[in-house]
Amino acid sequence: MALQHVLLMLKGETHPTRELILSRIQLVSGMLQSSGMVDQINEDELLREIESMLSIWSPKHTELSDSTGHEQWLDDKRSTLQWGFWKRYETYLEQVKKLPPNPLLKIHEMTDAVLEKLEDPDRKGQWDRRGMVVGQVQSGKTSHYTGLICKAADAGYRLIIVLAGMHNSLRSQTQFRLDEGFLGRDTQRERAFGNDSHRMGAGFIPSKLRLAANSMTSSAENGDFKKNQVGGTSLNGDPVLVVVKKNKTILENVLNWAVTVAGETDPVTGKKIVRDVPLLVIDDEADNASVNTKNSEEDVTTINGSIRKILNSFEKSAYVGYTATPFANIFIYPEAETEEYGKDLFPQSFIINLPAPSNYIGPAQVFGLEEDTDAGIEAKVALPIVKEIKDYETFIPSPHKKDLKVEQLPPSLEYAIKCFVLSCAARLARGQGIEHNSMLIHVTRFVDVQKQIEELVKHEMGSIQKRLQYGDGRSARIIDELQGIWEEDFVPTSHKVSSLVKDHSLTSVTWLQVKDCLFDAVMKIRVKQINGSANDILDYYDHKNGLSVIAVGGDKLSRGLTLEGLTVSYYLRSSRMYDTLMQMGRWFGYRPGYLDMCRLFTSKELVLWYKHIAAASEELRMDFDFMAQTGRTPMDFGLKVRTHPAGLIITGASKMRSGTVMKLSFADSLAETTVFHKRNTLVNQSNFDATVRLIVTLGSYDDYKSNNYIWHGVPAKTVTTYLRSLQGHPESRRSNPETLSEYIEKQSDIQELTEWTVVLISTQNGNKYNIGHLSVGLTERTDELKDDHNRYKIIRNHIISQRDEMIDLDDEEEAEAFRLTQESWEKKEKKGEPKSPSGQAIRSVRPVERGLLLIYPLDPEYIGSDQPFPYIGYALSFPASDNAKYIEYLVNNIYWKEEFEVE
Repeated sequence: MALQHVLLMLKGETHPTRELILSRIQLVSGMLQSSGMVDQINEDELLREIESMLSIWSPKHTELSDSTGHEQWLDDKRSTLQWGFWKRYETYLEQVKKLPPNPLLKIHEMTDAVLEKLEDPDRKGQWDRRGMVVGQVQSGKTSHYTGLICKAADAGYRLIIVLAGMHNSLRSQTQFRLDEGFLGRDTQRERAFGNDSHRMGAGFIPSKLRLAANSMTSSAENGDFKKNQVGGTSLNGDPVLVVVKKNKTILENVLNWAVTVAGETDPVTGKKIVRDVPLLVIDDEADNASVNTKNSEEDVTTINGSIRKILNSFEKSAYVGYTATPFANIFIYPEAETEEYGKDLFPQSFIINLPAPSNYIGPAQVFGLEEDTDAGIEAKVALPIVKEIKDYETFIPSPHKKDLKVEQLPPSLEYAIKCFVLSCAARLARGQGIEHNSMLIHVTRFVDVQKQIEELVKHEMGSIQKRLQYGDGRSARIIDELQGIWEEDFVPTSHKVSSLVKDHSLTSVTWLQVKDCLFDAVMKIRVKQINGSANDILDYYDHKNGLSVIAVGGDKLSRGLTLEGLTVSYYLRSSRMYDTLMQMGRWFGYRPGYLDMCRLFTSKELVLWYKHIAAASEELRMDFDFMAQTGRTPMDFGLKVRTHPAGLIITGASKMRSGTVMKLSFADSLAETTVFHKRNTLVNQSNFDATVRLIVTLGSYDDYKSNNYIWHGVPAKTVTTYLRSLQGHPESRRSNPETLSEYIEKQSDIQELTEWTVVLISTQNGNKYNIGHLSVGLTERTDELKDDHNRYKIIRNHIISQRDEMIDLDDEEEAEAFRLTQESWEKKEKKGEPKSPSGQAIRSVRPVERGLLLIYPLDPEYIGSDQPFPYIGYALSFPASDNAKYIEYLVNNIYWKEEFEVE
């Protein structure tokens, strides 16, 4: 109550000072105490909470859109609508969920941004809009599409279908949240609008309007759509909500019901069409099951076909996919369309990138980011909450089969359980006793193995509970063990986390305070195997004083499902697909007031993969923002991702039409060698000799800049001849010499990339080596794989230095590139003003006829190699092109499994 009063008084204050906040707290405290509404208010605690809330900010969203066939409507109609559902939900978020002011405002702005790209539901005739909203894992996408549903219902959309994952648990969880936020009542008791006694969530927020909406489904485990429940429901009155699993039979039942209730036969096609009933389809986790993975347009997967049939059976339809991992959706063929299914689900109308608020904890925060000035990526220090597991192979080997016998928990898992006990006690000591606490154990996809883990964890928890309750005769007392973990781990970690994040609610807790809360905290902890049952998740709602649970599971925990108050994660599942790994990261999200208590236990290999994914995802989003800045469309972005040299490693091959020809372009990209044969002297000698021949062929250099030798106007033929004489490492796919040569030749045919700037990189202080007639200072690059005898991999995956890519720009081009970089930086509201042009801006100003080849002789001595000649690395910077040609290649599952070790 006091919190809301203070926030109301501070409304309109963009940057209130601490003194102003404190004065408002004291004013509210005096008012509430004098009226007898409260006895006392902890002003210090309230001040910390409000400071934390007001310090949260959200960057501007970016978007790509195509307005073909679209009529602008929202600005003209906004003042004529009452927005009852939205205003009620907005108040619910503010007063009940206590959403901070800035994120709440951003939800309003961003749902408007989506709604205006849909069609006016009152628009006559046939229309169809397809879009996608891209957020981060566990960043609040459900809140966003709940707000969108509220606004769509207010605007006049009559049927809203939400596709909620593949399992009952996720469907039920989604329905429950929409019951709270949109319907305002418990659908397990009442699906049709009526009795006020079943209100919940936003339903308790007073409204002068009749906010009526019906639901064809409920939040019960068996509450999915059924054929026998459809009688008497109209699609011409109050809005109707349907929340369903992505299941062929269920989707067919929904379609049959809709065309039976409101369809009419088209005189031309003989097909039943629902006319004048605006349909909105929300596809949650749109990259999962919705994408057609068959090899032809006519032969589609059942879920994809079922969704498209529903959309194709409505005269007025809008489809919005929500996902944190959009890679598979981008690979949808935009041109795919059949008479039976209609258009495929490519987001041709718009793609909106939802930026996470400043208090979001994602891959970049958990695993850190290394600075990449070329890509415009700023360095981020990793939070000290990741713990490397080294002992799991003896107990839970990877990979393993479903008949694996687990006799004992790894010591690291026993340690993780004790960390969870401490985090529960510490949160209780901080006054967070009624908040939920969860621990995730995800080490296998096999249910039988999960069951064994669950039993062993129950035994371990039971032992800890008994030892705390009755004492123990062991040489190491449980209290001493926990105190040791607290002092050696939690105290320094809390200090470090507090220095890295701005969260005033991270208060200091002493061991004595934690010790006093241990027994109460540990006796609340339950152990549950999550096997897809909805009741496993809905237990949170039934525990008003907080549920503390250790969830043991596998695939059911890996997508969409939210574990409330997740503090400790023990994760060993292996996958090398970006989208799979990101979706499995249930530990991402918001951790107000307890981030320092969080721990992630995982393997060294997975830490390296997540670091790589964090950088790759950041680069993809920056590509998106740059394209938005230059007015590109979803088709442009889809084409860029599908043709990117690194595109093949971001999602499963089946989602890119396994066995079919794909296309590749290097336009507006940087191709560089990052992996070398460490000990293959025959290959390395051959590459060195080829470089010597090139230098001799080029003759006298034209320019000498920053110690580097430069040749201008080199013919494309000279460059492709050189590239084809090189042998690349198979893992350095972005710099395959044959593919690069083929692309250059195709561009040359259309008078692009006809002349090249070739640069032999020479450092000032490196060891000297003669290459042809030139003395070169060898480049030093750290080996990320020091213990690998066969591979030399450059750390950070970049051979180039910060300013190398702009070495061929004249003053005017450099100034324009810097202007574009600053403009992009200003729009993203980033900190740390750029000091030089980004690689993307450099490539955008380089003339289409001019490419850049940078050659890096690498010092073998620097990585401890006794090879007598340099390793030869190279980088090619390609200008942006509206006429880029493509290199074709074939994707198939056999290649995929061999290359990326897919299960």
